[in-house]
Amino acid sequence: MSWYKPAEVGFAVRSTLADMGFAARLFLRLLASIGATLKRPALLRDQVHFMGNYSLAIIAVSGVFVGFVMGLQYYYGLQRFGAADSVGVLISLSLVREFGPVITALLFAGRAGTSLTAEIGLMKAGEQLSAMEMMAVDPVQRILAPRFWGAVIAMPLLAAVFSAVGVIGGWVVCVLLIGIDEGAFWSQMQSGVDVWKDVGNGAIKSVVFGFAVSFVALLQGFEAQPTPEGVAHATTRTVVMASLTVLALDFVLTAMMFSI
Repeated sequence: MSWYKPAEVGFAVRSTLADMGFAARLFLRLLASIGATLKRPALLRDQVHFMGNYSLAIIAVSGVFVGFVMGLQYYYGLQRFGAADSVGVLISLSLVREFGPVITALLFAGRAGTSLTAEIGLMKAGEQLSAMEMMAVDPVQRILAPRFWGAVIAMPLLAAVFSAVGVIGGWVVCVLLIGIDEGAFWSQMQSGVDVWKDVGNGAIKSVVFGFAVSFVALLQGFEAQPTPEGVAHATTRTVVMASLTVLALDFVLTAMMFSI
């Protein structure tokens, strides 16, 4: 048992608990900062534009190709059972319930999340955050909060764009290329998708993912070592941790939504 060192185990447990406590306090501060953030609408607008508009291209292009692939896969799968006309409702349900919020969150973590982490990390490395504290300016309210709430607002909008573009992509493949009846494609989609149960659940997921991805990105940037290597490692951790968090939350939310 010479390998067992109680002091090192205790230090690791203590450090983990301290990091969890710091993350919890930071999250609560960000939630409580919504009032101060709304008093600065220009900052919030700029962050929504930065994260939403600059992520729109990759979201739209990815949605189109996901719709193309889903149209082909679902058509050939349903054709075996003589239910090819139901491909429209299956595409729309898959997008608004799962693929829209999840893939958007993963792409958002890789595009906007890494940008947030690198920005905050470089500000910390340049001692800009410390300088703000010296001038009695709270960096959490002035820097982190607008980015946090901007990401929360941008995520559902991007998920809606992804789902809409994906449905259009599925329509192009199924109706224009394969030749499924257009009326059946849209009518079954309209009757099979419930606004509150399906679209609403997808919107709730995208909002939750917005909270998770933005918080992970800001936390990693805020805790990054003030060196180039530290910022690079924090950016990598953002992608890994945000992606795993999104997938774990997706399972939990899906289980809760379908059990009610």
